[in-house]
Order: sequence, then structure tokens, then C-alpha cells
Amino acid sequence: MSPQSAATDRTTVSRGSSIAASAGLGVFAAVIGYLVTYLVVGSEVRGTVSGDDIAGWKAVAWYFYEAHMVDIEATSQVGSFGGRRILSLIADSSAAGVDLLYVLPPLVLVGAGAFLAVRWSVTDLGDAVVAGAPVAIGYAVVLGLGAVVAEANTEASALGIEATGSIGPALLPAIVLGGVLYPLVFATAGAAIVAAVTDR
Repeated sequence: MSPQSAATDRTTVSRGSSIAASAGLGVFAAVIGYLVTYLVVGSEVRGTVSGDDIAGWKAVAWYFYEAHMVDIEATSQVGSFGGRRILSLIADSSAAGVDLLYVLPPLVLVGAGAFLAVRWSVTDLGDAVVAGAPVAIGYAVVLGLGAVVAEANTEASALGIEATGSIGPALLPAIVLGGVLYPLVFATAGAAIVAAVTDR
């Protein structure tokens, strides 16, 4: 094998490894964001949904998605009549510091991008994009799957009339806005900040 082809193989493996590491850090960033959200609103959620058919972890997830500007939709259908409304969980919450949830995803993602840039000694904008942008892969997977499993559904019937209801994050915005755009912007920004500081 020639030295040139060996160098090319190492570059390909290195680039593939860096994309996988960035995607893995995207998964980690989403989990950290959810856990911090749980710390902020967990007690309020437990008091609100205790005794209901809604799991507390799902209700916490709704706050996490809303912090990404993703609508939490509540739909209901009674017989042939139905309706849909958007919940404002963070605005209606009485938990201390709940408004800070809006800055949580950007901070976690900027930190993830900065960590990758420091780890790989990124010194220019192109490398910052390569380091930060793939965070979106892992983040989008978590937010996409999370939006599906965080939906809560209820059914009831009385006198032959069926009633159904569901609450959960809007799937497409959860993937595109929360899962892709947020990490593309903020993780890349974190890596770019480190690159700009290191380059001086």
C-alpha cells in the first residue's frame, strides 16, 4: 500500500469517527437537556399528573420539546366533534426558573460543539462546521423518537359515544426545528467560537 493511499484511508476513518462521535454527543446532549428539564419541572409534573393516565416522564418531555419552540398539541374527539389546541406549559408553569428552560437547549448544544472543537483542536470555521453539524444526527434521532413515545392517548366511551384524546409534541417540528435546526445552529456556533478563540 502506498503512503498516499494509507493517508487517505486514515483521513476517511478519522472523518467517519468524528461524525460518529459528534452524533453520539448529540444523543448525550439531548439526554442531559431532558434530565435538567426533569430537575426543574419534575415535582410540578408529579403533582399535576398523579392519578392520571399520563406518565410523568412524558409530561416532562413536553416541557423539553416546548423549550425547543415545538408546539405541544392537545387533540380531542367526542363522537363526530373534535378540536385541537396548543398548550403553553412553560408560560403556565409556576416552577421556579422554568423560563430558563428556553435557554437550556442552546446552552447544552453550544457546550457540546465547544467540547468537540477543543477535543479535536479545531482552529478554522470549516473544521468547526465538520465538528458541530453532525451533532444534529444524534439529536434528531432522540427528538424524533421521543416525540413519538411522548404522545399520551386516552380513550373512553359512554352511552355508545366514543371519546378520544391525545397530547404530545408536533412530530415534524420536533424533528426539523428541535432535532436538526437547533443543533446545526448552536453546536456549530459552539465549535466556531472555540475555533475563533483558538485561532488568535
